[in-house]
Amino acid sequence: MTQPTMPTRRKALQLLAGVPMLPLSASASAALLTACGGSDSAAPSFVSASFTSMAAPTLANAAAMATTTVGSTLNIKLSDDSVRSYQLAYQPFFVTGDMVSDGKGGTILSGGYYDINNKPIVDATVAGKERQYFSDSPDGTSLLTVANPTVTGLKGKAVFAVVQFEYTTWAQDGKTDMYGKLPSPIAVLTLDQDQTTGKLSLVKYHNVDTSKVHGLWITCGASLSPWGTHLSSEEYEPDAFNIASNAMFKTYSKNLYGDETKANPYHYGHMPEVTVNPDGTASIKKHFCMGRISHELVQVMPDNRTALMGDDATNSGYFVFVADKEKDLSSGTLYVAKVGSGFSIDPKVGTAAPLTWVKMGSATSAEIENLANTLKPTDIMTVVSKDPADASYTKIVANGKTEWIKLSPGMEKAAAFLETHRYAAYLGASLGFTKMEGTTVNAKDKIAYSALQNIQSSMVAGNAANVPGNGISVPKQLVAGAVMALNLKGGQKDTAGGTINSEWMPVDTKVLLAGEDITADALGNTANPNNVANPDNLKFSEKMRTLFIGEDSGQHVNNFLWAYNVDTKQLSRVMSIPAGGESTGLHAVDEINGWTYIMSNFQHAGDWGAIHSVVKDTLDPLIKANYKNKNGSAVGYLTAAAKQPSLNQA
Repeated sequence: MTQPTMPTRRKALQLLAGVPMLPLSASASAALLTACGGSDSAAPSFVSASFTSMAAPTLANAAAMATTTVGSTLNIKLSDDSVRSYQLAYQPFFVTGDMVSDGKGGTILSGGYYDINNKPIVDATVAGKERQYFSDSPDGTSLLTVANPTVTGLKGKAVFAVVQFEYTTWAQDGKTDMYGKLPSPIAVLTLDQDQTTGKLSLVKYHNVDTSKVHGLWITCGASLSPWGTHLSSEEYEPDAFNIASNAMFKTYSKNLYGDETKANPYHYGHMPEVTVNPDGTASIKKHFCMGRISHELVQVMPDNRTALMGDDATNSGYFVFVADKEKDLSSGTLYVAKVGSGFSIDPKVGTAAPLTWVKMGSATSAEIENLANTLKPTDIMTVVSKDPADASYTKIVANGKTEWIKLSPGMEKAAAFLETHRYAAYLGASLGFTKMEGTTVNAKDKIAYSALQNIQSSMVAGNAANVPGNGISVPKQLVAGAVMALNLKGGQKDTAGGTINSEWMPVDTKVLLAGEDITADALGNTANPNNVANPDNLKFSEKMRTLFIGEDSGQHVNNFLWAYNVDTKQLSRVMSIPAGGESTGLHAVDEINGWTYIMSNFQHAGDWGAIHSVVKDTLDPLIKANYKNKNGSAVGYLTAAAKQPSLNQA
């Protein structure tokens, strides 16, 4: 075979499209090779992508453990059997707390917090150093374009990223716990896309006004809808029955409204949707009809109607929302799964546990928001924590607790959409999963993937939170968690015999990848560092046939971003996150203006746990120096390293 002509770095990057950079079509390959002396007819086309696996950093290179480290290579196989290899690197747009351009000639604090009147919320915990709060925990990110952008001053094309900030870990005094006590910001980044290299440069940061949706609560994972909007999340819905004693929610309300009693718990735990405008601003709405659960991530299927939802809670469930109309999540029907026999987390078990679907109710967002505005929790149901010895009550297990509930007459719809976890348990659904995180879809094979960060508590036989007979019961815990695969089919009926109007309903579930708990190694890892542990973010690339997995692990000293090829079954470590941090903001984008991107953020670097005792003293000063005394975290993406790419024969 004749060695293809070595392209210049510029042309190689043009072929490989940004992040990671790969040829998206035969025409892209042809254009490259023609420029390098080839011909259109002879141009090889893209066949497959694979990643080499980097080694986990060790204390021999402490600096690598204290920052984002990428030692992986993207290999592109072409139809002439040649392979082009590209060393990857991480490129941040900013570290939270940086002052960035507001696009109006001024600057704005990245990740900054604002109250209901869009006034900065001030951290006054250190006298004489008062400053606006900013997040150390950026999370869900979507990269997108809009028709006819009006942003001026760009050298290339306008691309937009929507970034949400889940929480901030500590106030600047390092002592005041701020988790869940501030209204989550969400921002639109206007990015200038270089048409020669695919590089993205931040030119404008816009803070989205969330006042019309009552502010946002603990925004975690996110996804891009098929119609180009950012689907956000509100995690760990506040328990309305115990809100008077919830000090965290009172502080949240005080910071948002200036009044610790004004925030309504029924306004939180929903699914917000952000629509970017041509000028780089955005509008936001909440869909109250998709269930009030611990929304981690919503993945809409290719039908533009069916949404699978992560539910990051103890006693969580598989929930699916089927919209009445395409590209419109403001009305539809909510379902929850009942898991059949055979559920297993052993990868050697070849069979899958069947899923059937319980219809919870149908509603519009407007009518549920009205119920949220007008109802008290005791209007919907009565909840007691001790057996009332009254047959009119139903025993349930929800949110890790055993309760007895009695539904008020005529309150089925309110219960379904405002007390979703309790009502799902009341209906006999399988609420036994623990911390169900990201959800994504492999459309070609009609397979969805969902992450179970931990397999413990309500999933383990004999645990107080485990419900016998609900189909989710394993003999022992697997703290390192697993990724599940769910086959998707049409023609399904709910448990009452009603037709489900979707061709994308999960019909079974089985483990795809499982972590491995170990006795602590020399570095402190309590899960095998050469395997996925505590999966969280999941995103699938159709073009690369690759499932990307970001970790939220208290068992790996450094959390990792992984790439798993579903055809070759190859698992590759792509990036290492600063020790004590979590891999977040994952978004695999197959094509924007001919370029491909993998977005990735991290949270709370240097948030030490027991497993960090070996490394803490060495790494803490390094991380403090890198990330604003551990108050900042990066928002960015993977790209080709700035060195001559290699071109090798296969």
